[in-house]
Amino acid sequence: MTPQQAGYYFPAEFAPHTATWLSWPHKEASWPGKIHTIYPFYSRFVRELTRGEEVRINVRDAAMQASVVGHLELAGVDMTKVRFFFHPTNDAWCRDHGPAFLINPAAAQKKVIVDWNYNAWGNKYPPFDLDDVIPSLIGKALDLPVYHPGIVMEGGSVDFNGAGTLITSTCCLLNANRNPQLNRDQIEGYLRDYYGVEQILWVKDGIVGDDTDGHIDDTVRFVNEDTVVTVIEEDLADENYQLLQDNLAELKKMRLLNGKQLNIVELPMPEAVVYEDQRLPASYANFYIANESVIVPTYRCDRDNRALEILEGCFPGRQVVGIDSTDIIWGLGSFHCLSQQEPTAGTAVAEL
Repeated sequence: MTPQQAGYYFPAEFAPHTATWLSWPHKEASWPGKIHTIYPFYSRFVRELTRGEEVRINVRDAAMQASVVGHLELAGVDMTKVRFFFHPTNDAWCRDHGPAFLINPAAAQKKVIVDWNYNAWGNKYPPFDLDDVIPSLIGKALDLPVYHPGIVMEGGSVDFNGAGTLITSTCCLLNANRNPQLNRDQIEGYLRDYYGVEQILWVKDGIVGDDTDGHIDDTVRFVNEDTVVTVIEEDLADENYQLLQDNLAELKKMRLLNGKQLNIVELPMPEAVVYEDQRLPASYANFYIANESVIVPTYRCDRDNRALEILEGCFPGRQVVGIDSTDIIWGLGSFHCLSQQEPTAGTAVAEL
């Protein structure tokens, strides 16, 4: 049986978490010349997470764990909320190589893992063999069943409302560098079968500078069952302006399973972040929804405060926390790309 046939589904990120999974950044080629600058900001991210949930971190070995502990203690992290797993990785992007946790509160086995194939966004950054097996290693560590769909899929390419709807982008999921043997209908079949959704919504484009070919977590995010935030570029001369307007027009035509229109909240894009003549994929949409807070990347620009205020209105029950991502975005991703939530399955027994 597929996960959907067995009654499992991928909860919304705003549903309760047992933990957040991370893969500690160590690949210097992902932050050429400045990986050392990201650790204070990354460690603050961990500190914010531990206010409301456990943080589970993949590290190579005991030596890396000792180094990580030094960074986290310097940042004031509550180390009783941090667990380490000796799972070597090629890179830090746990959203894409980490496990997809599905739940079925009515089942005896309340939580399972889906281990999609992973090819570093179309074979762009080999090697990726260590990252590709992370979900199965976590399944073994937690003694959870693991499904293997056998196709490439990345967590940053999909977002969920927790009520049967998934949103994604054609520029990523239909890119020939992922699953060239599959057409759109076939990919939708896999999304239904292995994420437990009923409806797939598609927008066309991602933002300029995004090496993932247009992940949805930089453009459109669910903040509750019927509301999305979508990024908008206000400068008509900016190369993101028209493609984001096109996405907005598509969103306005969409209907949810219950026939309702999406509630759409417009979120500004930051001013362009350019480093060594490269436009970086800076976006306020790459926030992470934790149990007690929403952690938002900021970029040392005048639009930061307005973006935080808009998101505060979207998450009345959580503290919205901005953390400077100007150095982190040199790696071409931010807090959502770096993290993967493990949902609560519904009973204390299931969380042992």
